[in-house]
Amino acid sequence: MTIWWSSWADFWAMGGHAFFVWMSYGALLVAVVVEVVLLQARRKRALAAIEEERELEAEN
Repeated sequence: MTIWWSSWADFWAMGGHAFFVWMSYGALLVAVVVEVVLLQARRKRALAAIEEERELEAEN
């Protein structure tokens, strides 16, 4: 494995492009977290709708 940076400071600086690199990672992280939260909410609504439909069918 080849290490491209001579120190941790060089790694964090990303060759002078640190702001753009780390903001890109941050944006990706935010997008993934939002997607997971939305999927959980959608799943909860779908399960509630299924349960409601089952209750309606049981009444008939």
